[in-house]
Amino acid sequence: MPAENAPPAATEPIDSLTRELIECGRDFHRRGWSLGTSSNYSAVIEREPLTLLMTGSGFDKGRLEPDQFVMVDEEARALDESFPKPSAEALLHTVLAKHGAGAVLHTHSVAATVLSEHFLKDGGLRIAGYEMLKGIAGISTHESEAWIEIYPNTQDIAALATVIDARLRDPASALRHGFLMAGHGLYTWGESIDAARRQVEVLEFLFEVVTQKRLLFGAF
Repeated sequence: MPAENAPPAATEPIDSLTRELIECGRDFHRRGWSLGTSSNYSAVIEREPLTLLMTGSGFDKGRLEPDQFVMVDEEARALDESFPKPSAEALLHTVLAKHGAGAVLHTHSVAATVLSEHFLKDGGLRIAGYEMLKGIAGISTHESEAWIEIYPNTQDIAALATVIDARLRDPASALRHGFLMAGHGLYTWGESIDAARRQVEVLEFLFEVVTQKRLLFGAF
């Protein structure tokens, strides 16, 4: 009989998810969004019990290898001691997965880092009027806006995960597309890796637009 916390048997879907996340790392590294050992990515393997495939801690995302991933449970605990150490931010991934995310991608772009510090005092960043907004899940016209909440950077990830969980439970919450950690980077998600990757591309584009607009025209 397998041990109670034994990892799921290796399957083609897990191999496929691993390849997709490796490709995300290479692409995001090339674009300057996941340099060095920054960032972390995950995808849901199973819902019952909740099991995630995640990048291990401390690996270069532009050169990820299959053995640099870890499977974790809903409490972000590695399912086998042979796996690499999970990211310190793994609980953010599991709480988002509990609310339906199929994949979670976290990037560290320059634009997201700078904007998250600048707009922290406002609690978020409002982006409106751009055609690219239609690439965000649930938005169908440029005559829309996205409100990206910003939270202070913290080492107490469990406390932040509790806040995110409460925000996602609140039907009036504006936390729908992603959030920023000040001086840190973007968290966004989707029903699949492809969907989450699209969200990253769209939001990072919009962060660049906001940054360039402020450089050219000043405050707006």
